[in-house]
Amino acid sequence: MTAIPNIISAQKAFFKTGKTIAISERLKYLKALKNEITTHEQAIYDALQKDFKKSEFETFISEFGLVISELNLAIKNLKKWSRPKRVTASILTFPSSDYIFYNPYGTILIIAPWNYPFLLAMEPLIMAIAAGNTVVLKPSELTKNTSQLLTDIIENVFPKDHAIAVQGGVETATTLLSQKWDYIFFTGSVPVGKIVAQAAAKHLTPVTLELGGKSPCIVDASIDLKLVAKRLVWGKFLNGGQTCIAPDYVIIKAEIKQNFIEILKAEITKVYGENPKTSADFPRIINTKNTKRLAEMLKNVSIIFGGNVDENENYVSPTLIDEPSLESAVMCEEIFGPILPILTYETETDIENIIWHFEKPLALYVFSKEKIFVEKLLNKFSFGGGVVNDTLIHFGNHRLPFGGVGHSGMGAYHGKWGFDTFSHKKPIVKRGTWFDPTLRYAPYKGKLKLMKKLFKIFT
Repeated sequence: MTAIPNIISAQKAFFKTGKTIAISERLKYLKALKNEITTHEQAIYDALQKDFKKSEFETFISEFGLVISELNLAIKNLKKWSRPKRVTASILTFPSSDYIFYNPYGTILIIAPWNYPFLLAMEPLIMAIAAGNTVVLKPSELTKNTSQLLTDIIENVFPKDHAIAVQGGVETATTLLSQKWDYIFFTGSVPVGKIVAQAAAKHLTPVTLELGGKSPCIVDASIDLKLVAKRLVWGKFLNGGQTCIAPDYVIIKAEIKQNFIEILKAEITKVYGENPKTSADFPRIINTKNTKRLAEMLKNVSIIFGGNVDENENYVSPTLIDEPSLESAVMCEEIFGPILPILTYETETDIENIIWHFEKPLALYVFSKEKIFVEKLLNKFSFGGGVVNDTLIHFGNHRLPFGGVGHSGMGAYHGKWGFDTFSHKKPIVKRGTWFDPTLRYAPYKGKLKLMKKLFKIFT
């Protein structure tokens, strides 16, 4: 614990040497990181299997593959991203050349979550390094195997005063947050996000908060329900439902609900078999505490499919719940597990009453062929990001910013957006000396009318 201030001091000193600034150095470390991760591909699969019982396929598409893609993107584009961007000069600064310089913030704290412990630690680290910063990564204490592997990989690639992983629980996180950072990037729950924001405010430290919320999935009667079920089951039960942008609940047109429920049941059985507990493709809940939390949500509700819990194995089966009260335990907080409540609507007002009952979600999904209906929903509600006629896939496009709004977070990253997050956009004006109009200089008598005219024309 006493080493943490020393680590930060060393990183701040290293940053001041300018050794993280050179593009050639950034690329050297990004390439070395890619090589180290590629070398440990099987070890990454094994670690996530031990932590989650997560299949290699799910680990590849939701963690390993995305990390390698992010590294490839950064390596390919870093020189272009880092180049000062010239912008149109203003008549008020004539003659000048105006630029935006991309400068690193300095020493970055990244606090990673347990649900995608490799992806959500590495993605921000990659872009923080690409932007020229030093990094202290705090991986989750709940995924011991993956966190140790992360620590080993970072130690093998970076000198400690450039990037380091610091393992530990709440006490370690508290100590880290009490330090003065140049930027903090946190992914996790809303309650902890508030603690992070409060700690950052003491030092006026900028933050990105990637949080969560109750992300709705709206289904109308115009769409192929078998296709909806296929895409919804994939998005909801991927990673055992422990995904911050998983559909948290369904709002479906009342007249098609019963038919849809039967189709959902058939799709779940098709994907995970009659007993999902024996499926190699269905992960476990992260720990007993969260298993018990989910078990509590299943009390006093109408379970129409699944509902099986084995606390000894941290297993909760894919479960459907019919029309829970908005005040029930399963609707009062983000579920973060394989439980799907199904609500109904008759009118658009019914949809509004449900969604506006909760804070702004991280995601919103709508399945419909009615363009007007879809556009109304997309424009009416505030949410981090969304998908029409599918789930989750907006996360996979590096050209789209990923982040929340309100209680679901602040700031965004992915691809160039991640590079921008960890870069201070420094405006620079290079003023010419060959001409110096006297209009701005005192005495001002007789100049106001002309100045007003210039503002009206050129601003």
